[in-house]
Amino acid sequence: MHRLGQLESAIMERMWSYQGAAAVRDILEDIQRDREIAYMTVKTVMDTLNRKGLLVREQDGRAFRYRPTKTREQYAAAHMGEVLAGGSDRTATLLHFLEQIPADEVAQLRVVLDQAAQIKAQTQASE
Repeated sequence: MHRLGQLESAIMERMWSYQGAAAVRDILEDIQRDREIAYMTVKTVMDTLNRKGLLVREQDGRAFRYRPTKTREQYAAAHMGEVLAGGSDRTATLLHFLEQIPADEVAQLRVVLDQAAQIKAQTQASE
């Protein structure tokens, strides 16, 4: 799991908003609405994201088209797992996290945990 820099995050946000593969030029044009940036800078960062396993690329003529290897939510979940694993006491880390989130999100978490438990029970019953 890799922590993203500012430009990496900006590129990934744009990649996740696309409904398929995107060329460097597509991402460049999006970013240039907000700030001036060179084509080669964007290309270099997208190639780095490819090496890190966050983007996959496919040949499209002389250029490449890129796609995220994970959804935004999958990336966030993996990042949360990494952060959780970084603590010396997972239970204490989880408790401190839960203290920081609003009550409605804790309630939503309970619903998701119940759903996950039901799915797990159904999977085990069918095995």
